[in-house]
Amino acid sequence: MQQFEAESMLSHHTLGIIMGGGEGKRLFPLTKERAKPAVPLAGKYRLVDIPISNCINSGLRQVHVLTQFNSVSLNRHISVAYKFDAFSRGFVNILAAQQTLDDSNWFQGTADAVRQNLKTFMSGKHKYFLILSGDQLYRMDFRTILSQHIETKADITIATTPVKAEKASSFGIMQSDDESVIRSFVEKPKTPAALTPLAMPKKTVQRLGLPENEPHFEASMGIYVFNRDVLHDVLEDQTLTDFGHHIIPGAIKARRVISFPFKGYWEDIGTIRSFYEANLDLCDVVPQYDFFDSLSPIYSHARFLPATKINRAKISRALLSDGCIITEAEIDRSILGLRSVVEKGSVISNTIVMGADYYAGAINCPADKPCPGIGRGCRIERAIIDKNVHLGDNVVISPKGKPENFDAPDGTYYIRDGIVCVPKDTVIKSGTWI
Repeated sequence: MQQFEAESMLSHHTLGIIMGGGEGKRLFPLTKERAKPAVPLAGKYRLVDIPISNCINSGLRQVHVLTQFNSVSLNRHISVAYKFDAFSRGFVNILAAQQTLDDSNWFQGTADAVRQNLKTFMSGKHKYFLILSGDQLYRMDFRTILSQHIETKADITIATTPVKAEKASSFGIMQSDDESVIRSFVEKPKTPAALTPLAMPKKTVQRLGLPENEPHFEASMGIYVFNRDVLHDVLEDQTLTDFGHHIIPGAIKARRVISFPFKGYWEDIGTIRSFYEANLDLCDVVPQYDFFDSLSPIYSHARFLPATKINRAKISRALLSDGCIITEAEIDRSILGLRSVVEKGSVISNTIVMGADYYAGAINCPADKPCPGIGRGCRIERAIIDKNVHLGDNVVISPKGKPENFDAPDGTYYIRDGIVCVPKDTVIKSGTWI
């Protein structure tokens, strides 16, 4: 299909549906007060900006975001960041979980979330429905997957990415034939006996240009294209609440389900470790994900902040967001979010500092607690410092000599996967060692 035809299909006949996610336990404490898609990313973005930007860059301008858990900040971000002009049919609309006369339950899973909003989705004349996750880092032109979906006469198309055996147990793994028709699917296979038969055929490995010295597996990316009538039919059974566990395995047996292999960078930001590593990879000289791609920019809430001010600091391999003030500090392979303040003598390495929502003296600055920022003489390594955190002078934060996972009794910090996480709005007194 020609590109302009695919773009026409996306802009006029396709509806984007972004899943706002559930409780996000594996990303706790970052999800203590926010939904997963609202977690800050790369200093100035939110996770949800990635799928929305991919939609906009692909010509898809009609998008619903389904929200439920801790959704206040996510709803606020979307409503402020994404507004189309009055002469456009485009929208990024929030559909929050609600109780109705037909269904008094909250969303029970990804499929149930779509089912409960199906009346809204079917009220338009869309022929195709593109279902996306709100917590993944990737760049995809959705015109390519829609073109293949139409050309192969698929009922459902699933975007897949090749993974090695050690990662396969974390994903839904499928196997497709030479014509990309998916023949089998296992959700998160845990044993070699379940996994081994799902290895990609040699022809598929060669076609994708993958190394042939070890087995590869097709992992579901949680990105689906459904035909209108197919989506309606597969959601009729009220007991099927999840796409990965219920809908897809059943559809493979009864429908034409096609694999769309994606070879670009893709990371599921589902755990503290994956979030941490994906962010710090952006500090490398040549990161795997490129935020500097001017042809496919990542959009977000535009803020009117001053340029970052650096006063005799030593900075190496770092991302500095707008409005930071850094004074005689040392920053190495770290990210400083919006309005981050770092005082004299502090050393920060391999750390994500999410910044602050306000400066000292601002109207919305709480009067009952010290202002956010990192004090003098602090030493911070391998940590995630959430928004609006105040660190007093001479605070030391490091996971060295501590358990891989630990919860501080007073809730001032948590350790996940060997990474120290300080929750939002926490105050750490001067001289504290963590």
